[in-house]
Amino acid sequence: MNMVIVGLNHRTASVEIRERLAISDARMGDALFRLTNDPVIEEGVILSTCNRVEVCAVVKDTHRGFEVIKKFLAASDAKLSLESVTPSLYIHSSSKAIEHLFRVASSLDSMILGEPQILGQLKDAFDHAILHKTTGIILNKAFKKAISVAKRVRTETKIAESAVSISFAAVELAKKIFGALTGKSVMLIGAGEMAELAARHFVGNGVDSITIANRSYERAVKLASTFNGMPIKFEAFEDELVKSDIVLCSAGAPHYLITREAVEKVIALRQNRPIFFIDISVPRNIDPEINDLDNVFLYDIDDLQHSVQTNMATRQKEALKAEKIITEEIVSFARWFKSLDAVPMIVALKDRAEAIRQSEIEKMQNKLGDLTETQRKALEGLTASIVNKLLHHPLTALKNEVHSKNGNMILETTRKLFALEEVLSRDKTEKKED
Repeated sequence: MNMVIVGLNHRTASVEIRERLAISDARMGDALFRLTNDPVIEEGVILSTCNRVEVCAVVKDTHRGFEVIKKFLAASDAKLSLESVTPSLYIHSSSKAIEHLFRVASSLDSMILGEPQILGQLKDAFDHAILHKTTGIILNKAFKKAISVAKRVRTETKIAESAVSISFAAVELAKKIFGALTGKSVMLIGAGEMAELAARHFVGNGVDSITIANRSYERAVKLASTFNGMPIKFEAFEDELVKSDIVLCSAGAPHYLITREAVEKVIALRQNRPIFFIDISVPRNIDPEINDLDNVFLYDIDDLQHSVQTNMATRQKEALKAEKIITEEIVSFARWFKSLDAVPMIVALKDRAEAIRQSEIEKMQNKLGDLTETQRKALEGLTASIVNKLLHHPLTALKNEVHSKNGNMILETTRKLFALEEVLSRDKTEKKED
């Protein structure tokens, strides 16, 4: 029995292949059924996001398990062959599988180091598997541990605290200028992808209102509806500047749209209340000379990029701390996982001892004839006590030494010394029938 992971991600496969192998929530139940319907797969969880598709499973045979999962993934798209998918796949087993799971949960394997979304996606994948009853003692423990490891990484490091995207960096700089963004108003000039991402971050940080100006008014209306904002005609944006605390410009015009002269008028009408301009256009659409005005703050794409690079370096340092945490947690989990090898042996040894005890009691009762209730209880207590005391040290040794380098040898020696082949075989057969 082994834990394995087979999958692909943004580093190993193109977006076209990832899209074709992706499994939607609506198809997840059927996919989990097909995966675990193979007799080699004992437990299974499927993680499918825009950047990765992975199967985490407990298998009876590692090599066969890898092959079954590879075929399962390739079968997600009838137009893809196993041969075309295999070069994009990575495979992990045992401690490497555990390490990979912990790193994914902690966002150390993400496209953007430290991003928070992956932990929620992993929780959702685990919930789907629990709902469809495809997990057991091992994956339940592994995924709960992965979630707790990710939370520990978030608590003990600063891996998620600094902005590493242009849009989020803009929001972080706005917070440095204004403090809390609650009650602040934002105007977007341009409604492209970067502006949309920034709007999402601003709303998430409590801004009071968003006004959107775009050359395509229909696009402004559509984006405004997403954030409960107000669309305006592009040519009207100058009139709205006075009401805006934060202005993000991504219009892509070939000249300055916002001039020093215009901002001088705006700041006077605002009675010198601060205004923050963010110019992510290339070429720049805001005159850099406005930075010389009091209570006017301007950052362009280069300023934001520098901030992102600095923050990414900080995250890389924090990632080293996270790796140490994961290494510690792997040791703890691997110790628990290894202890599972001793469980069948411990159960078999107890079962064999109990069978012998019951057999000897029956023989003794036949010799002694009818016993009183008190005598029967005394005989039961005496024999049980003897068996428990005899087994105490062997059982303790099994639990402790299974983690040592001689663990497998001790298990094999126990099996031979106590002639447990028959008991272990019977228990395995009974479990299979159940």
